[in-house]
Amino acid sequence: MPYIAVIGAGSWGTTLASLLSKKGFDVIIWAREKEVADAVNYKKENPVYLPEIKLPESLIATNDILEAIKKARFIVNAVPTQHIRVVFSALQNKLNSEHIVVSASKGIEKETLKTPSMILEEILNKKVYVLSGPTFALEVAQEKPTAVTISGIEKKERLLLQEIFSTPYFRVYEHDDPLGAEIGGAVKNVIAIAAGICDALELGNNARAALITRGLHEIMRLGKKMGANERTFSGLSGLGDLFLTCTSNLSRNYTVGYRLGKGESMEEISKSMRGVAEGVETSLSLMQLSKKLDIEMPITAEVYQVIYKGKSPKQAALDLMNRTLKPEFY
Repeated sequence: MPYIAVIGAGSWGTTLASLLSKKGFDVIIWAREKEVADAVNYKKENPVYLPEIKLPESLIATNDILEAIKKARFIVNAVPTQHIRVVFSALQNKLNSEHIVVSASKGIEKETLKTPSMILEEILNKKVYVLSGPTFALEVAQEKPTAVTISGIEKKERLLLQEIFSTPYFRVYEHDDPLGAEIGGAVKNVIAIAAGICDALELGNNARAALITRGLHEIMRLGKKMGANERTFSGLSGLGDLFLTCTSNLSRNYTVGYRLGKGESMEEISKSMRGVAEGVETSLSLMQLSKKLDIEMPITAEVYQVIYKGKSPKQAALDLMNRTLKPEFY
C-alpha cells in the first residue's frame, strides 16, 4: 500500500486524508498550525476546520512538510490557492520521477493568474493531476454519496488515481482536461458569491436560475479562450460544482455573498470566517484575466465591484439586468 501525503489540513484536506486513511493507505497530513496537528494526532479530530468528525486512528499529522513527504509516493495538494506557492516552495527539487501529485484546490493565483496545477508544475517540475467536482467536505466526511472527477494527461495514472480515491460513497470519474476542471472550480466560487447576494436580496428563484445559467456561460467563455474542452463544463467539475456551490449555505462563497447582500462589509465577514472563501480573491484574479484575454464576464465584474469597490449589491443586480441587449449564444 503506497504512502500518501496530504498537504493542507483545512476541511477538504482533512476529509481527503480521512477517506484515504480509512481505505487502508498510510496517510500523513501536513498542517500549518501546531494545534491542528496535535488534535489530529492525540484526539483524532480537527476541531478547527472539521469539528465533530472522528478521524481514523491510523491518520497522523505533522507540521514538518519535509517529514510529510519522506515516504510518500502520492502527494495531494489541499492548500488554499493563494498560499500554494509559499507552501510548496519548500518541496522544490525534493521530488523524483516516481512521485505523483494531485491538486484538490480551486482558484486562480493573483498576479500570475495561474491555476493551482500550473503553480505546482512550475515549482515541482512535474505534471499534476486535478481532483475536482461538487463536494462539500462535511458531507464527504459524513460518507454521504458524492461524485467527482480526476483529470490529467496520462490515462494510466488517471486510472490508478481513480482506484485510489474511489470508495462506496465517493465515486470518481476520469477525463483528460485538467485545465477545464480547474477553470470550472475557480469561476464557480465567484458565481456562488453572486448567488448568495441574489438570495439575500430576495430576487427569487427565476433570478437565481438565470444567474447560474449565465454564470456557466462565463465559465465556458473563459475556458474556451484558454484552450479547455467545452464538454468539460457540462460535467461534474463544471455544471455540477457550479450548481452545488450556488444553492447551499454550506458553501462559504455563497455565505459571503448572502452576508454582503444583507449589508455586511467584506471586512466584517472576513474577520468572522475561519475557512477560506476562495471566490473573494479569485474575483480579483478573474477580473485581471478577463481584461488580459479580452473576455466579457459581467457577473464576475459585478462581484468584484461589490467586494473591492464597495458597490451596492442592489445596484450591481440592477446593472446586470440593464446591460445592452444581446443574443443568448455568441
